[in-house]
Amino acid sequence: MTRLSVNINKIATLRNARGGNIPNIVESAINCQKFGAQGITVHPRPDERHIRYNDVHELRPVVTTEFNIEGYPNRKFIDLVCEVIPEQVTLVPDPPEAITSNAGWDTLKNKSFLIDVIKEFHSKGIRVSIFTGTETEMIEGAKRCNTDRIELYTEPYATNFPLSAEKAAQPFVTAALKAKELGLGVNAGHDLNLDNLKPLIEKIPFIDEVSIGHALIADALYMGLETTIQKYLEALK
Repeated sequence: MTRLSVNINKIATLRNARGGNIPNIVESAINCQKFGAQGITVHPRPDERHIRYNDVHELRPVVTTEFNIEGYPNRKFIDLVCEVIPEQVTLVPDPPEAITSNAGWDTLKNKSFLIDVIKEFHSKGIRVSIFTGTETEMIEGAKRCNTDRIELYTEPYATNFPLSAEKAAQPFVTAALKAKELGLGVNAGHDLNLDNLKPLIEKIPFIDEVSIGHALIADALYMGLETTIQKYLEALK
């Protein structure tokens, strides 16, 4: 079964809008796990507009499932990850000013950079996943960078899903099969929700993990966090 990692950035956004510590990030992570989530994802950005670097340190002792820290690997981010030692780090290519991740790595142009970064994380025993599109050459490039997994950037799938679920999924099926052929694990994330998640998993049942934040936290406003997590877990079966 594909594992569900809940991205709690949006909970931090809500907290930061008012100041103080409501909602509590640590308590939220504990509850997500209690309700069945198999992982917690955070994406600290340089401006700390949602998850703060201190949050990452405070979360480490309470994440008893799998801790996934994603972000652009500048020196500050690398040092944070190497201090915290999560189970997984996901490398994304977005610049500091980006609202959200919007593309995969060019693993050919950034090969030497990614090799060095991945080597440093591997020296700490951290599994590495890198954000990619569906292009075969970029997935082959990811393999040459020595990553353990790729995370397929699924925004194009989500955008095209209402037009044709079959056509929307096809590039991702091809990409996932290529990754599997190369011996890479496959994660997926971005704009996945209760409508489009199950059809994707039915097409690619060997996806190791999905990281979902925005849609899941939005659904929780209507259904409650426990019910929402259970519905996402059901979609992954």
